[in-house]
Amino acid sequence: MIDKLNDELYKIVIPTPFAVGPVNVYLMKGEKLTLVDVGPKTEEAWSTLTVGLAQLGYTPDDIEQIVITHHHPDHVGLIDYFPGVPIEGHWRNKLWLKQDEEFLNYHNRFFTELLRENGTPEKYLERGIDLTSTLKYSCNSELHREVSEGDTIDGLPGWKVFETPGHASSHIVLYHEQEGVMLGGDHILQKISSNPLLEPPIPAIDKERLKPLLQYRESLEKCIELKPTVVHSGHGDEVTNVASLLKMRLKQQEKRAAMVKRWISSEPMSAFEICQRLFPKVYDQQFALAISETFGQLDYLEANNEIKKKQMNNQIIFEVTS
Repeated sequence: MIDKLNDELYKIVIPTPFAVGPVNVYLMKGEKLTLVDVGPKTEEAWSTLTVGLAQLGYTPDDIEQIVITHHHPDHVGLIDYFPGVPIEGHWRNKLWLKQDEEFLNYHNRFFTELLRENGTPEKYLERGIDLTSTLKYSCNSELHREVSEGDTIDGLPGWKVFETPGHASSHIVLYHEQEGVMLGGDHILQKISSNPLLEPPIPAIDKERLKPLLQYRESLEKCIELKPTVVHSGHGDEVTNVASLLKMRLKQQEKRAAMVKRWISSEPMSAFEICQRLFPKVYDQQFALAISETFGQLDYLEANNEIKKKQMNNQIIFEVTS
């Protein structure tokens, strides 16, 4: 499916093998023909993208640059099908795009240790936060230009980069302030709240584990301040009630954190025990998402000095502060 959003911006809807459903890829007819995100590395996705480009009068060879909102496979996989095309994105994409083996092994070790000390049974440790099933849909490529807060994109006059970490540490959005239009990636979705996903700290750069829910909340506040009139998202329909939606998301997170605090006030609990309570129907099948959300709530409560960690029986438990 193709949607004409204006004379220079088109949405091409690409199928994915993931539960989230189709991903939105954007073609921008600026001074340089640009794709924002590309879809997962599957033949179905590639066929859909090439047909969509053809309907707009282009071939893949016409694409002059690719901008990626973040490193997740459903957004970057088809980069491998555009050899020689410059790729632009946040510097934190690099290790993921390249599928750096040392980094991926470190990723698995980090999460095994994190989950073990937080009360996770062995069968979940074996699963960990498994990347192998998703990275086959990703790319193996290089980032050609790093962008960060306030940067512009060559050939796209009026568009500016804003860093919006949370769902992914590498996440950016593109915003045209004069027109009030934002390409929001997975940061802002109409029907579902984006999952702030756990990631390991990058050695020699990050001093501690990243806290994605705290990052996500800051990024939501930033987008409220930017006051876009419309956000074209990475999945689903555009968002026009931006401020009210984002304020609602912030409130929902606060209500969930308050519920977690009530549980902990009744009895000290491990992160895994809290995860089971928060997501009793899905934690077993979607463990990475569930445990990421759980740590997010705990990080939020810790940051507000409402709970604290304690060692008990060789694992970390959480209790309310006095």
